[in-house]
Amino acid sequence: MARVSKATVPALHNGGVIPVSRIPVLPFAAFRRTVIDAVAAGSELGSFFAAPQSGAGFLLVAVLSEPRTATLHVAATRVKESWQSLTPDCEAAHLFEREIGEQYRLRPEGHPWLKPVRFQPPMDGARAARGDKGTPLIGDAPFFRVHGEEVHEVAVGPVHAGVIEPGHFRFQCHGEEVLHLEISLGYQHRGVEALLDGGPDKRSLHIAETLAGDTTVAHATAYCELLEALGGTQAPPRALAIRAIALELERVANHVGDLGALAGDVGFLPTASWCGRIRGDVLNLTALICGNRFGRGIVKPGGAGFDLDERREGMLAERVTTCVRDCSGAIDLLWKTPSVLARFEGTGPLSAETAKAVGLTGPAARACGISRDVRQDLPAGIWQFTHVPVSTWRTGDVFARAYVRSLEVQRSLAYIQEQLASLPSGDVRVSVRPPASGSFAVTLAEGWRGAVCHAAITDERGRFSRYKVVDPSFRNWFGLALAMRGEQISDFPLCNKSFNLSYCGHDL
Repeated sequence: MARVSKATVPALHNGGVIPVSRIPVLPFAAFRRTVIDAVAAGSELGSFFAAPQSGAGFLLVAVLSEPRTATLHVAATRVKESWQSLTPDCEAAHLFEREIGEQYRLRPEGHPWLKPVRFQPPMDGARAARGDKGTPLIGDAPFFRVHGEEVHEVAVGPVHAGVIEPGHFRFQCHGEEVLHLEISLGYQHRGVEALLDGGPDKRSLHIAETLAGDTTVAHATAYCELLEALGGTQAPPRALAIRAIALELERVANHVGDLGALAGDVGFLPTASWCGRIRGDVLNLTALICGNRFGRGIVKPGGAGFDLDERREGMLAERVTTCVRDCSGAIDLLWKTPSVLARFEGTGPLSAETAKAVGLTGPAARACGISRDVRQDLPAGIWQFTHVPVSTWRTGDVFARAYVRSLEVQRSLAYIQEQLASLPSGDVRVSVRPPASGSFAVTLAEGWRGAVCHAAITDERGRFSRYKVVDPSFRNWFGLALAMRGEQISDFPLCNKSFNLSYCGHDL
């Protein structure tokens, strides 16, 4: 990290825990410079949130990941009603600052576009500190507008034609060219992150699994690793392997589904039809482990909720081999079909510089040539001992986002085969001690859309006084808006599908 000594901002590993008293509470100017310099030097702003302090305003907490040293750094500062926005000097902070402003009615002064993120009422800590001012009307926010005789506006949603979650898209167009796209979400806001405050309890794991339903395993893994860290517990090796198998099955199922959907968007039915079926096959592999196609119950605090007997190990290995063959046949057709490549290549490009500036994560970032992957950069659990090659491409367009997915499908399936062939023996679950009191912990998992980040502060009873979740969609929706600049409006469905972001994962 630039200009920051370890004595000032302590280094943690993924799944690290420190006493809250050891979090450096810096003067605001030093905090601001620490975050800005660290991000400029190559660190990622993994999380940035506010925590109410009894009688002392709010604590702003920033979690910075440093892939070159495989460490996390946490810093904090105290504010009362406002602070000097980091966004003009650190674009990756822009959504986090808007979120904090909305949640607690605090104001980042100088933020270039401060408007609601989810249209939510103030959180309980804000009500106590500043008074509840009511819930803003969803969608009632200013939109950036382009003026001119030949400029027109196209509004789409929030109700869409397909079976899809609600979100509002507003295009500023000159003819068919999109000059600017604004995305307004919040229609799926359930207040689910706030439900984790006061835990852990019997509901907490179920809430974590449903933060974004298609990312069940990744969110459950991050939650359970955080609980284990706070309790000083390590899941057994066999459980770690089962978790990893489930995480990679989740990645494969969603990537295969996306590749089929992209093929469908350009009218290429062979891959669209095959991938639709293969996705179902992969989901059924997850169900073979736990009885649920989305992986509910596989990851439990202290290990895994299900073991694999010899018969199911053999069935999984056989079916994964079939998936390898089927995926190769269906997906390779895309790269051998000129009409598909003509639609994918050069559509919706993003540069590596833009992707880094706004903090993109996952395949969307790796498609821009950015070699970032939690499994490699911040390994925890089994990833400290096993390896999946990081899949990247360089062009940042629809082709790159699709091609990175196809590479990840191949490599994840190969990894699953390796794990099934060498599953450790032993128990799959151990008891977890109660969380340590007065502590801070942070965990990350590489979900199929990108980095999932969970952070928690515990009170004197070991309960969550503040639980913060960052789903990769929160960081990547703005990337879709940028990818549409200068594109034809008819390319929006293709660009949108190439990101395939979650509404509910954003609208926590």
